[in-house]
Amino acid sequence: MRPWDVHHPPRADGRVFLVTGGNAGIGYFVAEQLAATGATVVLGSRDAAKAEAAIASIRAHVPGAHVRHVPLDLADPASVRRSADALGTDRLDAVVHNAGVLVDGPVRRVTPEGHELMFATNHLGHFALTAWLAPLLSATPASRVVTTGSFVGKTARLDLDDLQSARGYRAKAAYARSKLAQMLFGLELDRRVRATGGTTLSVVTHPGGALDSLTPSRPPVHVRTAWQRVRSLPAALLLQGKDAGAWPTVRAVLDPSAEGGRLWGPRVLGLRGAPRLEPVSGPPADQALARRLWAASVDLTGVEPDFTGRSPGSP
Repeated sequence: MRPWDVHHPPRADGRVFLVTGGNAGIGYFVAEQLAATGATVVLGSRDAAKAEAAIASIRAHVPGAHVRHVPLDLADPASVRRSADALGTDRLDAVVHNAGVLVDGPVRRVTPEGHELMFATNHLGHFALTAWLAPLLSATPASRVVTTGSFVGKTARLDLDDLQSARGYRAKAAYARSKLAQMLFGLELDRRVRATGGTTLSVVTHPGGALDSLTPSRPPVHVRTAWQRVRSLPAALLLQGKDAGAWPTVRAVLDPSAEGGRLWGPRVLGLRGAPRLEPVSGPPADQALARRLWAASVDLTGVEPDFTGRSPGSP
């Protein structure tokens, strides 16, 4: 692998990147860092006010940044399709599947379609978005699909008979399963694109341990007080801020030597530091499980990512 400077990634002038959830958290810093390369960055966000605040912050930190917003609610299939149609570009060099929801508390929440909210947003929404974006990605040479997994997803267990977590619901377990589903999808997508001779790469990343208290302020997107900074110093020995949590994703998007079907994470114990390749092992490496999840996802969304030129949902 080529040497990589997280503070000076290569230029990407003329390229177009879509970052879901780019208005806050790690997604915001992915968008800010990509904007600094000269690329056009599109923030996919359901909250227009938060997206505009993020755009203003990015422009304040990256003078001349090319950044805009497209409405996107990953839990709403109609919104997902409208967002893909509304991109208004003839190329898409990468889509970053970053947006996610973590529901706290004992109450299981569902979408209007009846899907458990975290599974619907984190996995099914991105699965469907990839399907609608596939023609544009296929038409862009060496495009990339970068899916943000999680440290917790690496050891989760996915029950294909209970993808919606209807039995014995626990919020943290349901979240971990949704992140495992994303990782399985990203790796399976690369195998399928390779099998059809496509040039799009699908790469999986995870941010390690990224805390708000270790994240630099970006008001009004994120504000860290001096007291929070002092209190978080012990945690900095093992964890990092969300600006650093963005580094594996930014490298997966930009590194010309990156390969599909690989996993990027932080260098130090998978929790903090510069991005490095990690072995794909454990549940994310289960190809049979990935194939079955893919089939179930097609059934649940009614569309299928296809990089052979066919339209989503076509026979």
